Amino acid sequence: MKRGIVVIAWMMSVYGLTAQPSKTSVKSPKLVVGMMVDQMRWDFIYRYQHRYGEGGFKRILREGFTNEDAHIPFVQTVTAIGHACVYTGSVPAFNGIMGNEWYDRSLKRSMYCVEDDSVSVIGGKGNFGPMSPRNLQSTTISDELELATNFRSKIVGVALKDRGSILPVGRSGDAAYWYETSSGNFISSSWYMKSLPEWAAYFNARKVVDSLYGLPWALSYPFGSYTQSDQLNPSYVKNPFPRDFSANKGKTYGAIASTPWGNTLTMAFSIAAIEGEQLGADSITDLLAISLSTPDYIGHAVGPNSVEIEDVYIKLDRELAAFFSYLDKKVGKGNYLFFLTADHGVAHVPAFMQSHNLPAKAMRSNKNAEMATLKKFGLSRLVEATANHQVYLNHHYLDSMKAPREAVKHYFIERLNEEPDVLLAFDNASIAMVNLPAEYKEMFQKGYNRELAGDIQVVYRPGYIYSSNPAGTTHGSMYPYDSHIPLLWMGWGVKQGAGYRKVYMSDIAPTVAALLRIQAPSGNVGTIIHELIK
Repeated sequence: MKRGIVVIAWMMSVYGLTAQPSKTSVKSPKLVVGMMVDQMRWDFIYRYQHRYGEGGFKRILREGFTNEDAHIPFVQTVTAIGHACVYTGSVPAFNGIMGNEWYDRSLKRSMYCVEDDSVSVIGGKGNFGPMSPRNLQSTTISDELELATNFRSKIVGVALKDRGSILPVGRSGDAAYWYETSSGNFISSSWYMKSLPEWAAYFNARKVVDSLYGLPWALSYPFGSYTQSDQLNPSYVKNPFPRDFSANKGKTYGAIASTPWGNTLTMAFSIAAIEGEQLGADSITDLLAISLSTPDYIGHAVGPNSVEIEDVYIKLDRELAAFFSYLDKKVGKGNYLFFLTADHGVAHVPAFMQSHNLPAKAMRSNKNAEMATLKKFGLSRLVEATANHQVYLNHHYLDSMKAPREAVKHYFIERLNEEPDVLLAFDNASIAMVNLPAEYKEMFQKGYNRELAGDIQVVYRPGYIYSSNPAGTTHGSMYPYDSHIPLLWMGWGVKQGAGYRKVYMSDIAPTVAALLRIQAPSGNVGTIIHELIK
């Protein structure tokens, strides 16, 4: 008899059969805030730490968790792929976003990452065309949160750049808003809505940008104290501080992106979204994806060693402190999960590097640089297009000439490898055979999308960039200055500390999924960063 009771008890425990229903429930944060800083190098956390206050970056380091060796797992390291990877946990091979733009063989033209002629612009003039997440081929953590709550969660994305707000919220998000430079409005797409909500229309009507133009860009500290920056940069002579933008008021709305107030404008709209949509107001987890585009605009123009960049991060630190204080009061300290990362880093300005006898070079500025090389050898007729340092052979022409593709490809690769600026050119279809270190080879494998990629990949030497501005720079390479990014966590479910093992941008989405106890995105290749989970 006793044995029978024991067996029954065991079966009940195995199959979850209990006399009383369980009263326990899985708790979750009221709000997840993902923040991406466009073109933020990992070292900026510490390079300017002596300038930061206690409530911004230092608060995250003090209360939260930092992954000190976080990297981008693919090439190209550009804005669209970075945002897509963070929120899909995937890579271009699966999620279909292999650049800010790429060449589309079927359309015979360049394809922008979020372009979509089947939708319309909501809330603006539409000068740059309608946008949507149609090209995204994997779910995002935002989509998975919607699925997990039967679409009761609210998902909102905010950025100056369209791709910075659209790709994070995925295909089922409630809204993505981006800044239209022709109107000074935050706009959206008919993919999400028929008209702007009342709170967004009210924000646009206030023309906050005009108020910000009334604020001169004065440095946070005396110019001579910016000892972590290159004080000989010629931009300071042409544009001395403080810089006055009042002439732009009511006239030129795009210039705000290249001032610290671009971040201020983005944060102001983000807070308006929290208020207007009542994000984090109930027990169902909501998600707000913020992308700060301003550092990228400024960084391209003057480089990472400029006084402008140092001052932008000083001011961003203050924006963070104010935002955390707001979230503490609005959502409740400990009730929100926050993470901060970047879509890519940035190369040093070649002229700056050369002045210190360091290896770097500004190559000829030509979007079709590989085509220029091929023209030199009289080969351009056999090429259909170039994009993302990839060569797309003209398959139709080669087939009509009965030219063997593999032989032509091999010849092209040999000619490209003769160029002194080229580290290596190789066949995209044979990445596994490329003579590169395993970690770099894997980055190219993850960045290769069979349907969208070109035939030949060209890799340039470390520090070699294409830039039309001698004082400016860019990004996009596999090297650490482009691929080593910050990854900071704070708030709900996050313990205090630091991790020093190598993790990847693609690990963010599955880690958020684990914290929320929901499914990882459909194309996920990342793994959970278990060290940070409380």
